Amino acid sequence: MQKILVVAPSWVGDCMLMQPMLLRLKQRFPDSAIDVLAPPWTVSLLGQIPEVHEVIANPFPHGALQLPARHRLGKQLRAARYDAAYILPNSLKSALVPFFANIPKRIGFVGEMRYGLLNDARQLDKVKLPLMAERFAWLAEEAGSPLPRPVPQPRLNVGAERRQQVLRKFGLTLTRPVAVFCPGAEYGPAKRWPIPYFAELAQHLRERGYAVWLLGASKDREVSEKIVTLGNGHCRNLCGETDLGEAIALLSCADLVVSNDSGLMHIAAALDRPMIAIFGSSSPLFTPPLSDKAQVLKLDLPCSPCFKRECPLGHFNCMMQLTPARVAQYIPIVLEKRT
Repeated sequence: MQKILVVAPSWVGDCMLMQPMLLRLKQRFPDSAIDVLAPPWTVSLLGQIPEVHEVIANPFPHGALQLPARHRLGKQLRAARYDAAYILPNSLKSALVPFFANIPKRIGFVGEMRYGLLNDARQLDKVKLPLMAERFAWLAEEAGSPLPRPVPQPRLNVGAERRQQVLRKFGLTLTRPVAVFCPGAEYGPAKRWPIPYFAELAQHLRERGYAVWLLGASKDREVSEKIVTLGNGHCRNLCGETDLGEAIALLSCADLVVSNDSGLMHIAAALDRPMIAIFGSSSPLFTPPLSDKAQVLKLDLPCSPCFKRECPLGHFNCMMQLTPARVAQYIPIVLEKRT
């Protein structure tokens, strides 16, 4: 049996985008066991991906070297006798544990001073592989082989029993159509559609019979409370109340999702929910929601995408000019994609 270790990215959305790579590894090595070394906050997501055999929590904070601790973890993993490691982040730090674990084949992209740590270092052609999901998937191929296309879209499934369990826990019902808003974005405010715009769209959907749920992390709760206070007392603010696994179950109930470019956007796409994905400072040419039921909304301004955490010009036009009325026009189009 082939034993494989995958070093996962730090972001939830990026972890979702690596699923096509995991699927390709299972196609190439049907009897393989794929373990994933990943940050603790991604464990509940990875546990729902069928290609994953075991999740090993990566204990190292983002940016921390902690060389002795990485060496200890690598030595512990030697007992697993992995045949190959696929290192998805491009940092030197991410390649240390597989090296210390004496894994004989260590695959990844040429990154910061990783020569020697990797023995199958790939040069990335960003033109041939514009999408992050494609880049990850290509690492699953033999060096020099082309990427088989089309690359499968990431997919998650939530069972009916699990869905009902989570609905009961939070006292929610599906007696009305459900719109889920994901108003957060981990990277920074330049990726977030304005709070008053979410509030206005919530009122629009409420008038059309929707229940509106707000999903996100604890740090998104303040933003979501502001949406509620702007005339949306009917909205259910679940930010910070759910863990990631529960958020996945609730997203699976949505008839419509409206999301910033975020990890929850990629999860909603993997659940194949009808979705409006709003992009400002980032680019859908790199990390779009990979679903035929997703509608990307973005203004093609000269200054966008800037990939900054905050608007460097101070006007935030990439989001401010994408008004609730413009977004609402796309709701019927998205809903037609449900079947």
